Amino acid sequence: MRVARLCCALLLAGCAFAASAKMVRRPVEWSLGGTRFHSVLVYDDAVSAKRPGLLMVPNWYGVNDAAVKKAEMIAGRDYVILLTDMYGAGVRPQQGDTAQAQAAVKPLYGNRALMRQRVDEALAQLRAQASSAPIDTRRLAAIGFCFGGSAVLDLARSGADIAAVVSFHGGLATDDPALAKNIKARVLAMNGADDKSTMPDADKFMDEMRRSPADWQFVVLGHAVHCFTEVGENSPGCRYDPRAAARSYRLMHDWLDHAFAGTP
Repeated sequence: MRVARLCCALLLAGCAFAASAKMVRRPVEWSLGGTRFHSVLVYDDAVSAKRPGLLMVPNWYGVNDAAVKKAEMIAGRDYVILLTDMYGAGVRPQQGDTAQAQAAVKPLYGNRALMRQRVDEALAQLRAQASSAPIDTRRLAAIGFCFGGSAVLDLARSGADIAAVVSFHGGLATDDPALAKNIKARVLAMNGADDKSTMPDADKFMDEMRRSPADWQFVVLGHAVHCFTEVGENSPGCRYDPRAAARSYRLMHDWLDHAFAGTP
C-alpha cells in the first residue's frame, strides 16, 4: 500500500512539474538598414541544460501563429529556435494570401545580397541570445522551409560558421554559384520529386555543391510536391505530405546530430 501511495505521489508530482513547464515564446527585435525586425525565440523551459541553437526561417508567409507552432514542434526539448523575421515587422502576409506573400519575398529574391545580409544578422542575433537562453553556441545550425530554405542555403553560401543548414522544399537557385566556395556548414537539401517550382534547378544546385568544399546531401522524396511539411496546404503544386514530412524530419535530426558531434 505504501509503495502504491508513493508511486501515486511521484506520478502526481511529475504531472505537476510537466504542467508548470511551458514552451517559451520570447520576442527578439533588432534593426538593420533602417528596418525593424520582430522575431520569436522558442524553447522548452522544462530543460535547464544548454542545447543546440537553430535559426529557423519560415515559408513565405513569414512569422505567424502557424510558424510558431511549427517551431515549437521542432524545438521540443532538443533545441532553442529563433524563428526569424526576414521582411521587417511591418510586413506580415496573410496566411493563404499568395499575392501578399509574393510581394513580400520579391525584394529578397531580387536582391540576394540583401537576403544574405538579413539572414547573417539573424544568426548574430541567435548567438546573442545565449546570454539569456540555454543555447550552446558551439552547436548552431539553420533550417528553412520553402522561401526559408532559399535563405538558409544563402546563409551557408555566405560562409557562416555553423555546423549545418537544412533546407525543406526550398529554392535551390543562386545568384552567384561561385559563393559555394565559402561554405563551411554541412548542407542537407530535401525536395519533392514532383516539385515543379524547385526541381528544375536541381542539376545546377548539385553542380554548385560539387564545386564547393561542403559535406552535402541532396535528398529527393518520391511523389512529394512543394510544401510537403506545410500542414494545411492542399493544392496540386503545394501539398502537405505527412509521410514525406516525417521522413524529412528524421533526416534533419540525424543530419544535425552528426554535424554537432563532428561525425560522418
